[in-house]
Amino acid sequence: MGEHPTAPRLPCPSCLWELGGVMSSQRKGMCVWTGERHDSGFKLVSENPADETSKDWRLTVSQGFVSVLRPACSLVSQFQEEPGLPLCRKVCYAIGGIPYQMTGNALGFFFQIFLLDVVQLEPFHASLILFLGRAWDAVTDPAIGFLVSKSPRRKFGKLVPWIACSTPFGVLFYCMMWSILPDTTSVSLTFLWYLFTYSFFQTCMTCYHVPYSSLTMFLGGTQRDRDLATAYRMGMEVFSTLLGAGIQGQIVGSYHTHMMNSCYMLNGTLPNTSSSSLSDSLENTRKAYTFASLVLGSIYCLSCLILIFGVREQPGPLSPLGKVGLPFSSCLKMIMKHKPYTQLLCGFLFASVAFQIVQGIFAIFCTYAASLAGEFHHLVLIMLVTASLSIPFWQWLLGKFGKKMAVSSGLVIIIPALVAITQVTHNFLAFIFLMMVAGCSMAVLYLLPWSMLPDAVDDFRLRNPSCLNLEALFYSFYVFFNKFAGGLAVGISTLSLHFAGYHAGDCTHNPSVILTLQLLMAPVPISLLLIAIIIFSIYPINEKRRKQMRMEMEAIGHHVQHGNTE
Repeated sequence: MGEHPTAPRLPCPSCLWELGGVMSSQRKGMCVWTGERHDSGFKLVSENPADETSKDWRLTVSQGFVSVLRPACSLVSQFQEEPGLPLCRKVCYAIGGIPYQMTGNALGFFFQIFLLDVVQLEPFHASLILFLGRAWDAVTDPAIGFLVSKSPRRKFGKLVPWIACSTPFGVLFYCMMWSILPDTTSVSLTFLWYLFTYSFFQTCMTCYHVPYSSLTMFLGGTQRDRDLATAYRMGMEVFSTLLGAGIQGQIVGSYHTHMMNSCYMLNGTLPNTSSSSLSDSLENTRKAYTFASLVLGSIYCLSCLILIFGVREQPGPLSPLGKVGLPFSSCLKMIMKHKPYTQLLCGFLFASVAFQIVQGIFAIFCTYAASLAGEFHHLVLIMLVTASLSIPFWQWLLGKFGKKMAVSSGLVIIIPALVAITQVTHNFLAFIFLMMVAGCSMAVLYLLPWSMLPDAVDDFRLRNPSCLNLEALFYSFYVFFNKFAGGLAVGISTLSLHFAGYHAGDCTHNPSVILTLQLLMAPVPISLLLIAIIIFSIYPINEKRRKQMRMEMEAIGHHVQHGNTE
């Protein structure tokens, strides 16, 4: 049944219809509305002859949903909208995003240089730890997502118990991961220690983050409320990167500077050479990393408590929070056949690999290629502050011009900054400006892909109304690709440094290492970003489709609410 080309899609009042075309009426105050069938749909007629507020409303049924056409006046204003999400719930939900990004960025910025220069593992062993840990983590994401989907709803919800049970183990393994084994420990045992603690921590974080990210779909409210909650969450997550990289950087950064000065002394490039100064600086740096892990672990625990006690799960018409009835293979097949979701995954993958390559080598690049060894932690802080402050701008831009345009624009602006970074050395002021540009672009990677994911899930649910409770799987594969991107990034960067001749503990490096760092900082991530921009440009869910989905979801919600009142 066709629709009027210019007719807006409006939420269908609960008193107007039932699925299957059955006419219904319901008393609204002193007025009764009755649906009459016409060739073009349904016509609403008031049983009160004196009522002129709404006549000649026409409704069409399309795929089980109702659309309101050619309203003679603003009947919609008579229907109350769903109450929005309280600010307190949005803030508590946003605070729950701190542990994942805080620990993830501390690992992203510092774990590689920690393994190479503090633990003093060879690049090959460090790359194995990072890649195998991420690979294991990536494998567990879909498994945990399916287990979450199969878990029943309990007294405290379906998702929150997973968050609460994983938190203490996550904090424990995070602190163990930054601890230092005695110098007499063999290389193989040291390798296994960091591999297993890193892998166990990532598993605990998966048990936390998959249900947490899925919680976006169960906060209640409207599509706009969900977008705002996502913006709150992304703003808090960027702030948490500031906490993670900032706190850890300020604690350990000065010790890295002392290590480099001791290194120069040992080479005779600085006066007052002391043979024991390097070992003393190394020991102090190790203690600084341990202390930083305790600080971040405490913030991790506090954030989880606020989330657990501040947010309650709210099931919806297409989100009943039940158990998945399909086997894992069938669920996976259905999800991967959904074109908008797979395109979003691919775009997110390429963009995430690009950013995480830059993130992983930035400390080493500043130390050895840009000659800013004592300043990189300040530059990281500047970049993250800029990213945090620019979140409201990108939220406004996506609301004004759409998500597709916002994500493409945000990814483009970092490209000239990356080119300039490789050409500038010994210039701290120039790096400050470039880090501000990079931070503005980083905010897009935090906000837009996660803001676009609920739209892809809504599109799937509307097209497959019989396949419910798959939200955790959607989010788990999204997390999987993000972590897989991290594994690719650290694998590419550390193996490239290994083949270029990087040796742990060296104070200076040959030109091939410097060239490799420059290639990893600009040409490689720029190529990946261009691929991501192309994928996002052909992403099928635009603002017109989002508006259509919102009206269909509201129509279903009104119908379910009406069915419950009868």
